[in-house]
Amino acid sequence: MGTVTLGVSIAVPEPHGSLLQERRAGFGDPAAHGIPTHVTLLPPTEVDAVMLPAIERHLEEVAAAGRPFPMRLSGTGTFRPLSPVVFVRVAEGAEACTWLQKQVRDASGPVARELQFPYHPHVTVAHGIDEAAMDRAFAELAEYAAEWSVTGFALYEQGPDAVWRKLREFTFGSATVPAQGEPQDSCTPRGPLPTA
Repeated sequence: MGTVTLGVSIAVPEPHGSLLQERRAGFGDPAAHGIPTHVTLLPPTEVDAVMLPAIERHLEEVAAAGRPFPMRLSGTGTFRPLSPVVFVRVAEGAEACTWLQKQVRDASGPVARELQFPYHPHVTVAHGIDEAAMDRAFAELAEYAAEWSVTGFALYEQGPDAVWRKLREFTFGSATVPAQGEPQDSCTPRGPLPTA
């Protein structure tokens, strides 16, 4: 069956997703239309295609242990000079994203892997383009803001045409976010929780 390249991410919903994708294209990033706007939980990872059912079962378990959380984007940041990336910052929801990506990459799971850089949740709006265009992306989206409730994540596959396509969505197991101070049930992620 060969290998496939997979990724796991939280999609940025409409209208925010399309707006940021169009802005990314407008800055001259050739990858813009092949990559849905997202927050990465598992970066591009090559696996044997026969592993797909096991990976989906693993992601079902991760999603079942999660719960909805608020996500807020605000302003821009950059990984330059370490990496040629300009991004929109995750101002709220970063702790929950960090918890999720650790579960996805868990050493006992089918997609265990080390990261090239420490995990830092973000929404890429420019990657690998000339410095002037990167500066423009950083400046023009400096006041950008969006917020929504994250209710799950999705598994994507990169095609031979370099376009990422959604294979399946995974919805969190808990339908509501407990108010602060309420006891948490067994479906609540362990570790740091996002604050409202």
